[in-house]
Amino acid sequence: MLRPAWLLSLSLLLVSGAALAGGPGSPAPSVADESADDIPGELAVDFADDLPPGRISELLARLAVTFAPSALEADTRVQVVRVVQERLDEVRGALEKDSRVEVVEPHARVRALFVPNDPLLKDQWHLTRVGAERAWDFSTGRGATVAVIDTGIACERFEHFDKASDLAKTRCVAGYNFVTKSEHANDDHGHGTHVAGTIAQSTNNGIGAAGMAFDARLMPVKVLSQDGVGTTTDVADGIRWAADHGAQVINLSLGSSRNSRIMQRAIDHARGRGVTLVAAAGNSGGPVGYPGGSAGVIGVSALTPNDQLARFSSRGPGVDLAAPGVDVVQQTICNGGRDRCERFPSYNGTSMASPHVAGAAALLVSLGVSEPAQVEQALTRGARKLSGSAEGRFQFGAGALDAATTLGRVALERTVARLLALALVIFVVFRSLRRREPVASPWTPHFLLPALFAGPGLLFFAPFVIGRHNDLVDLLARPLPDWDILLGASLHGFLPLGTVLLPFGLTLLLFGVPRARPVLGGLAVGIAAYLLAAAVQGGIHSPMGRLGLALFAVANAVACVLLARLVLAEKSLASG
Repeated sequence: MLRPAWLLSLSLLLVSGAALAGGPGSPAPSVADESADDIPGELAVDFADDLPPGRISELLARLAVTFAPSALEADTRVQVVRVVQERLDEVRGALEKDSRVEVVEPHARVRALFVPNDPLLKDQWHLTRVGAERAWDFSTGRGATVAVIDTGIACERFEHFDKASDLAKTRCVAGYNFVTKSEHANDDHGHGTHVAGTIAQSTNNGIGAAGMAFDARLMPVKVLSQDGVGTTTDVADGIRWAADHGAQVINLSLGSSRNSRIMQRAIDHARGRGVTLVAAAGNSGGPVGYPGGSAGVIGVSALTPNDQLARFSSRGPGVDLAAPGVDVVQQTICNGGRDRCERFPSYNGTSMASPHVAGAAALLVSLGVSEPAQVEQALTRGARKLSGSAEGRFQFGAGALDAATTLGRVALERTVARLLALALVIFVVFRSLRRREPVASPWTPHFLLPALFAGPGLLFFAPFVIGRHNDLVDLLARPLPDWDILLGASLHGFLPLGTVLLPFGLTLLLFGVPRARPVLGGLAVGIAAYLLAAAVQGGIHSPMGRLGLALFAVANAVACVLLARLVLAEKSLASG
């Protein structure tokens, strides 16, 4: 069974994570809201330096509270006082009236703050409004590929074209140009590069602006000519091409009044391959165009800085989400992409709203949520509600994009599921072993650290405390079976690292080393926990299908449990 101290630590961690992630529908805290990071039921109390520790204990005991000294309590006389929330004001008032108390204040959380050094970030109100800065603590888009089906992207040096200076650190994968029928999907208009910047502009590089999923990969698919015009068949071909060449998210900042069946078939094909499609609702001020209004596509309307529907934004049953679409600042080309001519204009349009949602979808994919239906569900469930009326539903869909709440909720749910699964697997393995023979304790670093490493992630708490902006932190915050996402999210559907094969192979190599057995057992238990959580939660698009992946996960989890029992048995250890 889990020790009480572990249960307490786990409970405190989950409470802290829930508070930092934000609850359902919770608004972003105001800058002036000093209580936003307060720890419920805790006070920091600084007693007079000449007060003996025994007198401090007597005083606090009379108040019927629990307390713990700070690390430097011998010098500072600072104690952390814990009390039920209902008595917090009473205890604080009593301490403030005591002359032996110098300071009483709420005990608050502190976390690392990632503030990119892009000089135009201060003008990107739209990123702040959707909670991008907090969302970056949970994901930056590593491993996800977003196809931008548009006028092309300034992604490469070719002839007179050049890669945009503020995309220098952004990885562009191979694309295609359906206008010239070549692999060079360079932007000769400017629209596509601006849209792509909102998705994955190079960030924290001291240049220009920031992007939603700045570590994601961009796939340029050019279907619009230099004058910004294309055809439904080219768009349909672009959707199919992107889906067949590794995109997990497709952004379509374009539209037509024609509901093309050919385009719908391409959309269905992409959805079947696990691609989330996001499209602009349109700028007519009237009904939603297509593909924004097409089945299987997340249609996005445009918001003003005061959360009103933009005057130009289309509206109607096809709107699923709303996102900023006025004064959106990003880099783009000028002069047809010649002479390295660049600028950072603010554009208006649902074309500017859609890539905010596509970027948020890429952040989810990087966390391992790649099934289109679950990506859409996470985005709409985490949306900030703007109106509950029928008219509001047609204007805003589920509400305004809130990437911070969406990513925080998904990360918390997955972490909790994996920790609970890990506790369950540990209980099952060691309970079954104790029925037959004495067994070593699971509460050792040699076992627990590999179990955490493979199950929830060695630094599973990082998104709630320090963020995952650093490559190493992001790697260690991921469960081992999620590491394949960093190579390319499409690999994850096969769970190459989430099988019994890895711990089994290591067992064949190291079974004769007794000290390695707890490590091998922990690794097997951690992978089993990850697989059980994945089977229950789903969210991973796989060629095996949802049921096939669940059966695959359960079968490998059972095999990992059996392997763990084998390597952790005392008889096996003794025979080594």
